[in-house]
Amino acid sequence: MIVLVGSKNPVKIEAVSEAFKKYFKNIETLGFEVDSKVPNQPFNDETFFGAQNRTFELKKINEQQKLNADYFIGIEGGISYNFNRWFAYGAVCVMNSKGKKGFGTSAHFELPEKVIKEIKSGKELGHVMDEIQNIKNTKQKKGAIGYFTNGKMTRKDLYIPAIVTALIPFLHKEHFN
Repeated sequence: MIVLVGSKNPVKIEAVSEAFKKYFKNIETLGFEVDSKVPNQPFNDETFFGAQNRTFELKKINEQQKLNADYFIGIEGGISYNFNRWFAYGAVCVMNSKGKKGFGTSAHFELPEKVIKEIKSGKELGHVMDEIQNIKNTKQKKGAIGYFTNGKMTRKDLYIPAIVTALIPFLHKEHFN
């Protein structure tokens, strides 16, 4: 089975591999850099559109390169405002070769006001977290969730259940048209 991931980020590729191995055997996971067609730091529904757009771009690559992929996975990190608080989360879109889609989300975790101020000024969450931690490219490591949970959860840990829940329509086809 060939699974294409709309990112070259090793964290996302590993999360997809681990999630798919829970249900399928002989998985080949390939990452491609694709355009999400949403702002670098999406908010609310933009996050879901970004994940979905990544799958559409992957399907085009699949057709152009004749890869015969079975699934296309888009993962988009975003911010939402709920219950008078700001949260970070990941949205996932899984699309099969026939165009059927399933969506899932990661756990949402609250962001402090100082981080939100930086994001509202135009910065991406990953860049803000790089500055706070004085490191580079936290997005390809533990991520904001790793920092805020004192290393008890990583971005990969966050994404695996989101991918699993996005697979539900494929695992129970009888309940999803």
